Amino acid sequence: MEDVTATETEAGPALRRTLRQWVVVPLLFLLVFGSGLAAGYVVWGRTPAPPPSANPAITTPASPDTAADSAGAAPVQRVQVSADDDPSWGNADAPVTIIEFSDFQCPYCRVFYQTTLVTLLERYPKQVRFVYRDFPLASIHPQATLAAEASQCAHAQGRFWEFHNAVFANIDRLGPDLYQSLAISMGLDKERFAACVNSREFSAEVEKDFNDARALGVTGTPTFFINGIPLVGAQPLEVFVEIIDRELKNK
Repeated sequence: MEDVTATETEAGPALRRTLRQWVVVPLLFLLVFGSGLAAGYVVWGRTPAPPPSANPAITTPASPDTAADSAGAAPVQRVQVSADDDPSWGNADAPVTIIEFSDFQCPYCRVFYQTTLVTLLERYPKQVRFVYRDFPLASIHPQATLAAEASQCAHAQGRFWEFHNAVFANIDRLGPDLYQSLAISMGLDKERFAACVNSREFSAEVEKDFNDARALGVTGTPTFFINGIPLVGAQPLEVFVEIIDRELKNK
């Protein structure tokens, strides 16, 4: 999978075109999505989702590193987070790595993809590496686990990002029929893809992501780690920019 990731990562501006391809969705979906948003961002545990203006940190059982920025601000909590061998976009040696733990049935994960991710990658084409890891909240999103496994099947054929975007564009239609239809429309080997999904070939991979997230103290989606700095929820672009610019300044 490392070779596949490298191929996707080196594709240059293609991801931006791919990401934008699926941002416009049918009116029918918007109506359905409105009701989905009412459920809101769901957090497992005691802490509700922070307001967009907040810049929260997760208290984790891991031993955090701390470092003050060059202006002498308060120490920033950092935790060690592995990118594993999950799908990534951007230069492997980029000074800033953003790792997202996400759920394909989470409406707020979709909000982040639609409103923030594309612009973020355009703003920092060489400075940011973005990594997608799975955290399906199966107890409230029954379609999320299989969607994550199917995305890994697409990743095995080098087409993760197209699949990622298409699934979020069809969040109200998740299920095996949709995944197979997307595989065909993307020109994947449909027999190989179907066998992969039906056998749940990547169930262990998805479970590993989930367990890694739980060990880090992740309780809801989307959760991000920007150079190890935790950020919870579909925060606005400005919150990401503030952290990224500070990280670049301190390099």
